Amino acid sequence: LLTGYATALAVSTREQAAVLVLAPANTLISYTLKGWPHISHGTFKLEKGVVRIDPATGKATGSVIVDANSVASGSPMRDGETRNSILESGRYPTINFNPHQVEGQRVRQGEFPIKAHGTLLLHGAAHEVIIEMLVRPAGDDFTARGHFAIPYAAWGMKNPSILMFRCADTVDIDVSAHGHVRWVPASSVNTGTLPSQTVLSPRSQTAR
Repeated sequence: LLTGYATALAVSTREQAAVLVLAPANTLISYTLKGWPHISHGTFKLEKGVVRIDPATGKATGSVIVDANSVASGSPMRDGETRNSILESGRYPTINFNPHQVEGQRVRQGEFPIKAHGTLLLHGAAHEVIIEMLVRPAGDDFTARGHFAIPYAAWGMKNPSILMFRCADTVDIDVSAHGHVRWVPASSVNTGTLPSQTVLSPRSQTAR
């Protein structure tokens, strides 16, 4: 949920790092699963997340954590199938994105693109991904929006197709996030020490 915002804010000193904090209540994570005869839509809740970035190097630490049990589509039967048979959220209760490098250059006005390189931990397996987003700063606050696809079937998860009712092997994810950035000693990025009261966010694109 984002990461490149800190790089885009780049300060002149190597002694500072940016901590990106996402507000779960103001972050919307939605999914679209195409199929026949209908398309399924639903949401997930951001549980918590914090990302720290060294603007001088782009190195990042931290995580964005999504509650796998929070899936909501308006259909209790579909949500139960998603939790129990696809995500197996009893065994894997969270979906985590752990960034390790970000790229981005802030523009004077409006939105700017960033790329976050990291690991997506889903259904007990780690996948290297690059997430592309559009970030709009407003002082020490920011908004971020992104879209990316998860090839869940290729990653070993169940496709819920039954008989003539078909579902795509890839699910589309859209993110709209609001957050805050603050500055801390850059040494904490290298040590991986994150403040206890800080929380991140995930236009995302590549998931491979």
